[in-house]
Amino acid sequence: MPETTVPVPPAATAPGRRARIALRGLQVVLALFFGIASALPKLIAHSSAAEIFDRMGWGSAGMYAIGALELAGAVALLIPVLESVAATALSALMVGAFIVRLTVFDGQNAATPLILIVPLALIAWARRGHSTDLLRPARRAA
Repeated sequence: MPETTVPVPPAATAPGRRARIALRGLQVVLALFFGIASALPKLIAHSSAAEIFDRMGWGSAGMYAIGALELAGAVALLIPVLESVAATALSALMVGAFIVRLTVFDGQNAATPLILIVPLALIAWARRGHSTDLLRPARRAA
């Protein structure tokens, strides 16, 4: 029996392609934000970042640790097999930032981490299939 295929019109695939491109663009923007605007000041010990971490009582060790986590998350957002895990990890980091903003800084700028969680959750959900790709070699070894 010959196999027949039904041609798919280009208009039918365009929305999915546009969504993937938009999601990738969002990932790049978030990676740039977390890598440059958030991690870099911490990793170069900029006075504004050092002041905040001193006020929290975490000192330079806490500042470098959070900066390294943010930079790792930013890089991982750009690696296809890690993007879902990175978005989930950065969301968890933002939950911590929200709690710190509420408790230490009396709610000042507490909305910022919550705003960042929304696109991170979208990326984690949309790229969730990549998490199974990440676990596939471990399942084969077991």
